Amino acid sequence: MRGKDILWPTDFSATASHALRYAIDMANHYKVGLRILHVVDQPVADASYQLLVVTPEELAQSMEKAAAESMHKLLAQLDTSLHVETIIRRGDPVEEILTEAKDAEVGMIVLASHGRSGLSHFLNTNVSEEIANQATCPVLVVK
Repeated sequence: MRGKDILWPTDFSATASHALRYAIDMANHYKVGLRILHVVDQPVADASYQLLVVTPEELAQSMEKAAAESMHKLLAQLDTSLHVETIIRRGDPVEEILTEAKDAEVGMIVLASHGRSGLSHFLNTNVSEEIANQATCPVLVVK
C-alpha cells in the first residue's frame, strides 16, 4: 500500500464527507495522494413514456456538469497539502469505482457506508459492500 494513492469515492452526501476525513488521515499517514471519484449514473429512458424533454445524453451531461460544480466547491473547502486528483465517470458506481481502483493502482479505497438496514438493505444495492467484496486492494468502510 505504501506509495499508492487513496481513492475516496463520493456522492457528495454528508455520510461521504465523513469518510473524507478518514481518507485524508490515511493519505497523510502514508504520505500519498488522494483521488476523489464521483460516478454519475447513466440515465435510461423508456421510449413508451415519451415524457422526456431532453435526451438521456443531455441529461447525463447536465448531471456531469452539476457533479463538476460540486467537485469544485468541495475542493475549495478542502484544507490539505495533499496532492489531490478528481475524476468524474459515468456508469455503474460499483464498476466504475473498481475500474478506477485497478487502473490507478490505488493502495486503498475509503468510502462511506450508506447505513441502510432491514428491508431497505435487502432491496437496494449496497455499493460499499460490493466494493469491499470485489476490490483487490484494502477497503475501509466508514459508518
